[in-house]
Amino acid sequence: MSSMTDKNDNMKVAGDLAFLEMIGYFIKHKRLEQNKSQAELAKEAGISRSTLNEFEKGSRSNTLTLIQILRALDKLSILNVFKEEQHISPLKLAEMEISKRKRASKSKISKTKKSDW
Repeated sequence: MSSMTDKNDNMKVAGDLAFLEMIGYFIKHKRLEQNKSQAELAKEAGISRSTLNEFEKGSRSNTLTLIQILRALDKLSILNVFKEEQHISPLKLAEMEISKRKRASKSKISKTKKSDW
């Protein structure tokens, strides 16, 4: 049973490494598409050239570094797939609409206060 678990774990790790390589290839492709050297992109991203080099090879991964690189490549918008928007159900929307104030009410004058007239 242990060997089956080891196989599954190895497949997961191999899959994860493949994703890192895919991300690295994407970064390198976009960098070359924009005709930027590793040194130029690294400077714009605020990271070292060696960090970028490792990132492009898929041998290094850090979410903050990815964000810095994507910002320098003007590709941050690809992270919008992670943005979850709240959707209000029609029933909740109707409840909110009902509870909204429809008009202003007259101000109430206290009966205990007497007029100065």
